Amino acid sequence: MATAPVPPRPLAELTLRGVILGALITMLFTAANVYLGLKIGLTFATSIPAAVISMAILRFFKGANILENNIVQTIASAAGTLAAIIFVLPGLILVGWWQGFPFWTTAFVCMLGGILGVMLSVPLRRALVTGSDLPYPEGVAAAEVLKVGTAGAAGDTENARGLRVIILAALASAGFALLAAAKLVAAEAARNFKIGASATGVSTSFSMALIGVGHLVGISVGAAMFVGMLIAWAGLMPYLTAGMPGDVDTIVGAVFRSDVRFIGAGTIGIAAIWSLVRILGPIAGGIRSAMAASRARAGGSVLELTERDLPIGIVGAAILLTLPPIAWLLYTFSAGGPVHDFPLAVIGGTVLYVLVIGVLIAAVCGYMAGLIGASNSPVSGVGILAVLGASLLLVAVFGHDADPARTNALIAYALFTTAIVFSIATISNDNLQDLKTGQLVGATPWKQQVALVIGVMFGSLVIPLVLNLLKDSFGFVGMPGAGPNALSAPQAALISSLAKGVLGGDLNWNLLGFGALIGIVVIAIDELLGRSGKFRLPPLAVGMGIYLPMSLTLLIPIGALIGHYYERRAKRAANPEFAQRMGVLAATGLIVGESLFGVGFAGVIAARGGQVPAGVGESFAGWAELAAPVVFVLLIVWLYRRTIALAK
Repeated sequence: MATAPVPPRPLAELTLRGVILGALITMLFTAANVYLGLKIGLTFATSIPAAVISMAILRFFKGANILENNIVQTIASAAGTLAAIIFVLPGLILVGWWQGFPFWTTAFVCMLGGILGVMLSVPLRRALVTGSDLPYPEGVAAAEVLKVGTAGAAGDTENARGLRVIILAALASAGFALLAAAKLVAAEAARNFKIGASATGVSTSFSMALIGVGHLVGISVGAAMFVGMLIAWAGLMPYLTAGMPGDVDTIVGAVFRSDVRFIGAGTIGIAAIWSLVRILGPIAGGIRSAMAASRARAGGSVLELTERDLPIGIVGAAILLTLPPIAWLLYTFSAGGPVHDFPLAVIGGTVLYVLVIGVLIAAVCGYMAGLIGASNSPVSGVGILAVLGASLLLVAVFGHDADPARTNALIAYALFTTAIVFSIATISNDNLQDLKTGQLVGATPWKQQVALVIGVMFGSLVIPLVLNLLKDSFGFVGMPGAGPNALSAPQAALISSLAKGVLGGDLNWNLLGFGALIGIVVIAIDELLGRSGKFRLPPLAVGMGIYLPMSLTLLIPIGALIGHYYERRAKRAANPEFAQRMGVLAATGLIVGESLFGVGFAGVIAARGGQVPAGVGESFAGWAELAAPVVFVLLIVWLYRRTIALAK
């Protein structure tokens, strides 16, 4: 009598060794991303390098497979977005409310907000991943990397070459950063100048990480940031500085910080609202689909592994369970301040605000991850909306208090509330990208969602340690005692300025309104381009180009252009997909190398009691500025030539 064939055992996914490896990579990349975000205002997606490292290590263990590697990168990728909490929390230092980052308070802000972000994004999977045609560039790239690593002998050879490219790029990037720290080459170059009665400037930092970011975000985003940069420095700066007397450097710096940056904030804000409007329908459909799947499982239906999310009942319970600890955090943070005049109403209203705005922002960030990837995540833009909302709610209750101490306490409370919302936003952005990767490799969604919660918990424990290390070593621009190497923390400075302006009653709403008008024009242009089938002009990227300093944006369009020409050449290769993938890995290595060097350098400074080591090249600073672009270009050319050779 013939026996029925035994169905194959499903591949192991959520394993102990995978969790441990994912935790270690998470801690490393979280540290790198915190540094990069504070320096340039951008973070990078860690899914691809985490996948490569995971495959390189797990290949030595019996039974390792593509789904286990996917879990490792899912855990580790939490670093790529949870680290964006640094776009808000340093604001508490800048307004003088905190002198450092309390470990458990900071960790719980990240942890609770991150877990809430995972749960709020579960119903979005069906709307924005399986039920949409969003490209998810980084999620697709991570899936391709995972497939190569498990494709047999040929795949192993390609994976080894991919790992080699990441190492070469990281060494080149870290090596240049070391030369800059030693002052053998200049870290940046800037010139401000007069144009008739007006003033403007040109600047760039010699940062290989920015080249990598540009390659990853692509030509449309790079072009949009370049357009934003032109609007700011060729249009707004000459107009706003016309007829202003004084030193040109002082004029340019003051006008950019007080005017141009707020115009950029208005552009980002309106772009975020537009993104939300576009996806309200798919979100509602995704929630209905998740509820239908839950009913089907309760009725005995068996869903495919690739369609099994966390049950909607567990998701709802987890959301409710995060709210009391969030209320407790808000209560203890605001102790002794004006919030405790009406604790039940204000804190209760804040928890409701966190939940409602969290749902909306989770949807916006998930959509943008699908459109342009997590590397150009819009959390800074939606964070502007979050802090404006939190501040306006406090004004509705307390008005504009004449007491500076009470006003400062309310500003700090608004920033703390925004920090929780930021944690929700960042993880929602990352979760959907990882779920796209999982969909392409045949993973189980609920296991990935559990893995992301694990990644949130590990990353939350690292963030306060790295923040304190960087604060003590470098400081932040605008804080008392900040040194010449202080980190710019551009988003934190912007968001704290917005809270000050709303609660202090002196926010120039005209600047935000003008920025919103620019955003409306850009949205219209982007829609026309989309309908004509040409490349897009993402409005959020235009806003970023307006409000970030040119020194932090100029190289991103250049990196995007380099990536564009590399992609064109890769398409003519014998194996076009592998050649394109190698370019992605080279760009990722550029980001990782410089970021990790920055964290290591911060550790050196901390060990020296906050003193920056004297550069060996200080005696020939003029030569260092001439040498920087030459060495920089040569290293980039060498790296991409090596990448092309290894891709053959």
